[in-house]
Amino acid sequence: MKRLILAALLATGIAGAAQADDALKAAIAGEHRAESNRARDVYRHPYETLTFFGIKPNMTVVELVPSGGWYTEILAPYLRDKGKLIGAGQAIAPGNRYGEAFKKKLDSNPALYDKVVTSVFEPPTRYDIAAPNSVDMVLTFRNLHNWVGNGDEAVKTTFKEIHKVLKPGGVLGVVDHRLPASMKQDDKASSGYVHEAYVIRMAESAGFKLAGKSEVNANPKDKADHEKGVWTLPPVLANKDKDREKYMAVGESDRMTLKFVKQ
Repeated sequence: MKRLILAALLATGIAGAAQADDALKAAIAGEHRAESNRARDVYRHPYETLTFFGIKPNMTVVELVPSGGWYTEILAPYLRDKGKLIGAGQAIAPGNRYGEAFKKKLDSNPALYDKVVTSVFEPPTRYDIAAPNSVDMVLTFRNLHNWVGNGDEAVKTTFKEIHKVLKPGGVLGVVDHRLPASMKQDDKASSGYVHEAYVIRMAESAGFKLAGKSEVNANPKDKADHEKGVWTLPPVLANKDKDREKYMAVGESDRMTLKFVKQ
């Protein structure tokens, strides 16, 4: 009898995982996504990235600085029925460019984004992200390099504020442009690239434990030595038509993908 019960529980767990997996694939394949965003899946690997972080459809998830909503297009429908998505970024107010961009995204499809909660994340001064110990997962995509110019102590504070809102055992998922260890990172990370070891050190100083690394967003063609930093590469192409084919052949940046857990 115990074996039958165990087998039933295992089957239920497998079925639930498969359903969650299918729901994530459906959100990524959804026709609601902008064609320009879907075209970047080949570089951003949303399914593999979110699966590595361990996302589940019943989680409360914070997306830091969602701005135009590239990942929001995936996270919102995935979490809509059973979970909760909090978009934490610039306050939605006149003159706050990223806050206004996110509001425009949410307003573009109320039937899809009506349950998305907004909060404020403006390092190094304002961290109204969520209630303490209330969140299962915090995600930050290609954003952390912007914190570096605030100084190491401010970066540590930012990680501590993120740590504060996570439940014990909660996950912080980080994706950002990776600077080769042999290259110097300046005080402002002005190239947009950051040392992986620096990110790990700052996160661990705030009480996080590194739970894993993934190379799913790696790009060995990117040498991080571009004239206008990471913005030289697509999708920005800061040099416009100058050497366009060269940079398109490189593709988007080499990125670290790190999973941290709240101790």
